[in-house]
Amino acid sequence: MRIWSIHPEYLDNKGLVALWRETLLAKNVLEDKTKGYKNHPQLIRFKNSDNPLRSINEYLAAVYKESIKRGYHFNKEKFNIYHEQVTLTVNSRQIEYETKHLLKKLKIRDLESYKILLNETNISPHPLFKIIDGEIEDWEIV
Repeated sequence: MRIWSIHPEYLDNKGLVALWRETLLAKNVLEDKTKGYKNHPQLIRFKNSDNPLRSINEYLAAVYKESIKRGYHFNKEKFNIYHEQVTLTVNSRQIEYETKHLLKKLKIRDLESYKILLNETNISPHPLFKIIDGEIEDWEIV
């Protein structure tokens, strides 16, 4: 499971679909609707937030927004929409790590997306996150 800290706009189509599915699975875990992945490291930041379900729903809303830009028809009924935005933090080195990780994937499966990301100098985080100075997150498996 990979719930990216970088903006979903950088993902190729395969990556975006996978992100949607994996985040829905994470939401099910947080809602206690599944037995699998309960202790997955990617869930720690959501579990540690003031409101894990609201955070994961906001995360899904941004992925949904990106899917609409690409002409996908993800099911909007799968998440709740809130009027006040939640913000979580992500460390700067985590963004760097994830960017390199995604570049490796894109180099194999989507050369055009790889070239675009390779030339990006200021990687935006997923809209849920605000970047702060720091190392790779403790929950990341390196």
